[in-house]
Amino acid sequence: MLTRLARLYGRRDLKVEAAPVAPPGPGEVLLKMAAGGICGSDLHYYQDGGFGPVQVREPIIPGHEASGHVAALGAGVTGLSVGDLVAVNPSRPCGTCRFCHEGLPIHCLDMQFMGSAMRLPHAQGMFRDWLTVPAVQCLPAGLLVGADEAACAEPLAVCLHAVARAGELEGKRVLVTGAGPIGVLAVAAARHAGAGEIVATDLADAALERALAMGATQALNVRREPERLAAFESDKGCFDVAFECSAAEAALRNAIATVKPRGTIVQVGVTGDITLPLNALVGKELRLVGTQRFDREFALAVELIADRRIDVRPIISHSFRLEDAVTAFEQAGDRAQACKVQITFSS
Repeated sequence: MLTRLARLYGRRDLKVEAAPVAPPGPGEVLLKMAAGGICGSDLHYYQDGGFGPVQVREPIIPGHEASGHVAALGAGVTGLSVGDLVAVNPSRPCGTCRFCHEGLPIHCLDMQFMGSAMRLPHAQGMFRDWLTVPAVQCLPAGLLVGADEAACAEPLAVCLHAVARAGELEGKRVLVTGAGPIGVLAVAAARHAGAGEIVATDLADAALERALAMGATQALNVRREPERLAAFESDKGCFDVAFECSAAEAALRNAIATVKPRGTIVQVGVTGDITLPLNALVGKELRLVGTQRFDREFALAVELIADRRIDVRPIISHSFRLEDAVTAFEQAGDRAQACKVQITFSS
């Protein structure tokens, strides 16, 4: 059996090819893939050949946020049935290293994360028509939502983990800087956690409209009206928590300026080296917290999407078939128009 797949060879060198598919072995399932979202890291691989120290050093199949339908079950698989729509968890910790034993599988020393060029050989991803995968990585998404929604479980899980890193949000004033896919899902996750006020910032009006649709109480275009955000700097800052999702130095500086003393800044976006106003960080006794990926939050993300307690449909802006994968990646690079661009699959 053959599958079509999208394979990246280097900068803007993406080809749709065919390759064999292994039948499901014990504990595995064969999935007929349905939808896969293009993430910021996928886009960096395509546009730049990588980001920071993570570079594409050999051909890689991108894609780590995807859904599919169960087509066949390997021996011993329970809890899944042929035809089920599932969201695929791309994260597979080893279970044996010291961090796994300490209850921190998110920091596994031998993590296999689908579609990642972090390790060599690269962990291949999910942009393909057919995929054989361990059944434990497949979570049923129910009957209410479509495959496009189920494919958003991974980025939502990232944001749920970021919210967990922030601590209690009930009734809190929250700032979200950067209203791309992760930013607007951070808005939704903060709203779900009970935030009382959520102010989203970005440079593009279309992104800010999506932030409002996902639960922001106010949206500020800081390119056109920077003074509106500056107003939140009064009396040493107004926000209890900020989620910095843009990876822009200016945005992190704004967060430091507008979060009140002993408040928390959760750094979600990633970039290279930047400079920080350490005097302000120290003087206000701020907590600057990192966050990456997710653990148990993936199952929660699937549940929240499955019953639409978090409705992810407003973030899905474009959909392209696998044969148009190059067009999909080019569209994903247009932030003025695109939010979550997805690829759909067929037999």
